[in-house]
Amino acid sequence: MARLTVLAGGVVVTVALLAIPATAHEHPSGITDLVTPAVVRVEAVSHVEITLLDHVSQLRHVERSYDFPIGQGTGIVVNPDGAIVTLTSVVKTDDEDVAVRAANKVFAEHHDVKVPQDDKRHSVDDDPILDRHLKDCYPPKRSTATCIIDVTTDITIFPNVSPADTDGFKAELVRAGSGPDAPAVLMPVARAVGSVGMPTAPLAEQVPDQQGAPTSVAGFLGRPGPDVQTTVEIAHLGKGGGAGEKGRPFGDPDKKVDEPAKLGGLADRGLAGAPVIGDKDGHVVGLLIGGGKEAKMIGVREITSTLSKAGIAARRGAIDAAFEAALTRYHTKYYTEAAPGFQRVLELYPGNVVAADLLKVALAKRGGPEDEGTKRTVAPASSGLPLWPFIVAASVLFLAAAVGAFLLWRRHRAGDRADDRADDRADDHGQAPPLVPPQQAYDEGADQTVMVRRSPQFTAVPQQQQVLTAQESSVKFCTACGMRLGQAHRFCGYCGQPIETS
Repeated sequence: MARLTVLAGGVVVTVALLAIPATAHEHPSGITDLVTPAVVRVEAVSHVEITLLDHVSQLRHVERSYDFPIGQGTGIVVNPDGAIVTLTSVVKTDDEDVAVRAANKVFAEHHDVKVPQDDKRHSVDDDPILDRHLKDCYPPKRSTATCIIDVTTDITIFPNVSPADTDGFKAELVRAGSGPDAPAVLMPVARAVGSVGMPTAPLAEQVPDQQGAPTSVAGFLGRPGPDVQTTVEIAHLGKGGGAGEKGRPFGDPDKKVDEPAKLGGLADRGLAGAPVIGDKDGHVVGLLIGGGKEAKMIGVREITSTLSKAGIAARRGAIDAAFEAALTRYHTKYYTEAAPGFQRVLELYPGNVVAADLLKVALAKRGGPEDEGTKRTVAPASSGLPLWPFIVAASVLFLAAAVGAFLLWRRHRAGDRADDRADDRADDHGQAPPLVPPQQAYDEGADQTVMVRRSPQFTAVPQQQQVLTAQESSVKFCTACGMRLGQAHRFCGYCGQPIETS
């Protein structure tokens, strides 16, 4: 019976699992929605405070303040605390070059001379005194310097939120790479937007090895807003391994589009540092680098290595868990279940643009003909009660009965085989098998006592031993009728039977 119970229970559980609709599926191919909420716009400028000491005409201190753009590009948030990964070229430049540019600018403005406004050192050929003062203004700082220069970097992050954050929030450079195309790590100066942090982008474990593997590149060509949405371009990985510091090229396997040139132009317009998203599971496999007609990708290994050196761990948060669950239901067309999930995401992070857009679609399709949840939960009106529970119950009972019959048959089969083996042994010894099991042998001389149960209404009366006297032993009786005879009788006085004399 224990076997039958376990087997029947297993059948019931299996049938029940098959009957329940699936609530979680793998993400469809080519999904980018997992990453785009964590894509941000990165703008960096060098802020220069310069004081020109004018000793030519009279002693004057000329103070100026300049902001020189370093770069603009795209980055991704990699943990709820707001840690951001982008390219070093977007957020870092040579401070000395910036100081030279500020010196040229302040000297041209104050002395009204023609000095190019670039980061190269120049001369004033027609005025030796101004020429000497200009050269003393250039860094490095000396005792005879005519300029005091202080350079700081100002980095502003514009998240992908609605309504758009026109001011953004400030971030500081935690670690820069060894080259312009190496990853750089940023951290917000103040607490990131949202009570539980920011949405994050999932990082892949490795770069696809297959040549021609499809990917998507997502970023911003300007500050996010109603008129500037996320730009997504399809790209294919070219021949190469995991990327490396030199990067992995792009290449259309059908050779219909010059992908390096297309992506290079987008990098120059603001997609530098944009995430390259794998087509398999929607995770980030690298960052877009390069420009012009030659765009490449650095791999996720370089990203994780830079994060490790900066002491920052990439991880997902509560917003991501809620969003991914809702996104799974949305892409599998369970709109009724997806809508509350997106509402929960917006409670945690009110500005999530992607969740807000998908919520509108889910609410519009909820309960409609495309809603798979409605198809599974609502039965046709004319069908009455569903038949599948009865079919399942009947199947389980039939299977249990069949298994029970099989087990009983095996038990009887085993008993018959035992009897056959006993018969075979009896035949071998020339005697018939015993009909009843042999009793246990008693020892010789043992007193075998048979206990007989008596009725409780009768009481056994002990019998007295009769002792015959000599006189009583001589009494005779008629052999025909049993009448007592006297000593001298020759015939029975009752029946007339002659008495034999001894």
